[in-house]
Amino acid sequence: MRVLVTGAAGFIGAHIAEALRAGGHDVVGLDMLHPAAHRTNASSDPDVIVGDVRDAGVVRAALAGVGAVCHQAAMVGMGVDLNDAPEYASCNDFGTAVVLAEMARANVDRLVLASSMVVYGEGGYSCRAHGAVPAPPRAETDLAQGRFDPRCTHCGSTLDSELVDESARLEPRSVYAATKLAQEHLAGAWARTTGGTAIALRYHNVYGPHMPRDTPYAGVAAIFRSSLERGQPPQVFEDGGQMRDFVHVTDVAAANVLALGHTDPGTITAYNIASGEPHTVLDMARALAEAMGGPQPEVNGRFRAGDVRHIVASPRRARKELGFTARVSFAEGMTDFAKAPLRQ
Repeated sequence: MRVLVTGAAGFIGAHIAEALRAGGHDVVGLDMLHPAAHRTNASSDPDVIVGDVRDAGVVRAALAGVGAVCHQAAMVGMGVDLNDAPEYASCNDFGTAVVLAEMARANVDRLVLASSMVVYGEGGYSCRAHGAVPAPPRAETDLAQGRFDPRCTHCGSTLDSELVDESARLEPRSVYAATKLAQEHLAGAWARTTGGTAIALRYHNVYGPHMPRDTPYAGVAAIFRSSLERGQPPQVFEDGGQMRDFVHVTDVAAANVLALGHTDPGTITAYNIASGEPHTVLDMARALAEAMGGPQPEVNGRFRAGDVRHIVASPRRARKELGFTARVSFAEGMTDFAKAPLRQ
């Protein structure tokens, strides 16, 4: 099958294109080489068209002969401040709307959408006295005093983190998160209108070779590695106890290939793409420091408004319905990542 991969020159998109080709698919890529993620306006992949998903004519030409779309193109990360909001909404939501409209025009009926764990907000929590409790936004006064865990709205006690599945409440708490949820809603409207199949893959903390380095939008793994390469200790925010699920990019690429084979016309189905092996941010910083022979991380107590405390997922639905199981363990992945090339 001929597959259009948007964002094909990016970190995750390039791995997906490689996995699709290895699976026998014909791949055409589209990427605008946004300066937030790229420091050059040329692609090293001759199959990547340099163009913007917000340009209907460019998308229309890229869809010629295509049977499915893996839509990865997006502005990612927390951003710098609210001045980034228009660009996030434009790239992520308007760009997705253009892609979907052109897919409908071209009768392309299969979509795999890059979504994110950030749609869950603070994730799942329970109170020992009151059971399941939605976590409120953390108060800045608590954060400033080193109380980082969310507290029960009924009794004020510290909440316990729980796994989230795809039926969990969706409550985005950043501009980026809001745009990812909007992408899911747009894809759902497209599927219901056209009878197409839409799969939203909610990526957890993706890391691996060719992550972009040294940008305000880079993932925490790349930021820590860059510090270690400079001989500096990784700076870990809060107390380092933030729980995350770190999933290797090759596993994410494999999930996209599997999702292309899943058909459920007229609807959108979401899947957590996670390792099922949660670790703290401090665990990750220590693993990288050990693998690189660098200084141990420093826990600095600083915090960022909009960050969530714990977000760990159940990958059960993806395993059951897509046949997806992450293959790269945390220890193996971090050891490999310590020496893997990063994108300048």
